[in-house]
Amino acid sequence: MRKMLTIISGALRGAAARNGAQAVSEGTRVVVSSRTYADFTPQATFDIKKCDLHRLEEGPPQQALLTREEGLSYYRTMQTVRRMELKADQLYKQKIIRGFCHLYDGQEACAVGIETGINRTDHLITAYRAHGYTLTRGGTVREIMAELTGRRGGIAKGKGGSMHMYTKNFYGGNGIVGAQVPLGAGVALACKYQGRNELCVTLYGDGAANQGQIFETYNMAALWKLPCIFICENNKYGMGTSVERAAASTDYYKRGDFIPGIRVDGMDVLCVREATKFAAEHCRAGKGPILMELQTYRYHGHSMSDPGVSYRTREEIQEVRSKSDPISMLKERMLSTNMASVDELKEIDVEVRKEIEDAAQFATTDPEPPLEELCNHIFYNDPPIEVRGTNPWSKLKSVS
Repeated sequence: MRKMLTIISGALRGAAARNGAQAVSEGTRVVVSSRTYADFTPQATFDIKKCDLHRLEEGPPQQALLTREEGLSYYRTMQTVRRMELKADQLYKQKIIRGFCHLYDGQEACAVGIETGINRTDHLITAYRAHGYTLTRGGTVREIMAELTGRRGGIAKGKGGSMHMYTKNFYGGNGIVGAQVPLGAGVALACKYQGRNELCVTLYGDGAANQGQIFETYNMAALWKLPCIFICENNKYGMGTSVERAAASTDYYKRGDFIPGIRVDGMDVLCVREATKFAAEHCRAGKGPILMELQTYRYHGHSMSDPGVSYRTREEIQEVRSKSDPISMLKERMLSTNMASVDELKEIDVEVRKEIEDAAQFATTDPEPPLEELCNHIFYNDPPIEVRGTNPWSKLKSVS
């Protein structure tokens, strides 16, 4: 009898323990599922890398304040650029996108950091690796993907393609190496001439940094104290040539000589944002141009015709991904300070993927622009004019 009572007592204790564990588990699930925004840290301050300075006594701050809303916004935008470029890679390999195509994955912190450091009324011009900037300047994924496939709903009506996208206060997307730099100085001259408290961000890559027209532009911009932020996106390779093999001096932030310069960690969105704010204040104070070098890295090759592994190793690319990826860096910061949850960021990832897939579907089904629209928009706000076609007897009409 005593043995039987012992067995029954043990069974009851085990059942109670199991029920208690289940109750704790249920309670935990309730707490997790009922987690509200009040549970998250609303803002946090992060240490950022010190910038190297040229002809400046003080530089950008070494700490950056990030709010939860800003962090989620930056994360979503960078993920959108990343996924958009990966989808463009896929469509190119399927021969749905044709021609030149230069992808921006790896450099997302540059585009997002710059945009958050200036005003929407400011101006920006860049080279042909322009998809990310088209998005941050106000373009939609749908418009960008449709432009890549040459469709009517593209941001340039399907006539610009990868290298020639435009939106308000964004002047492209320029295919000639370095040629956008004097154009950017011209936009800055217009800002000053018209008395507007605006500036122009003028971007180029390390491959274009040795162009003579860039140094000519530096000179004019300094003489006229133009509100221009010159930015060299140094992604380590000009096409397939490393910067060490192409330039006697790789201190691109010092190339302006008489123009102040700063070298920035271009893989950290907060570092880029604070440096851009600093540069913008410099320009708006009437001090003239300033030069920024963003040290960044592209994961893809120079263009889709470049596999990107003949002049660098796969191990080098993987090391940058594992140690310096801009999206992972922001994600880690937000999670470590309780500014977001893993599930919340995963939900953003799902939403971004759906947006990209929907845009790709539109980009492959939207009609191509008709031939009669080929010459439209040559001039702004002019009456229709005739344009010669492929021979003197072939006439097309241009409508503004």
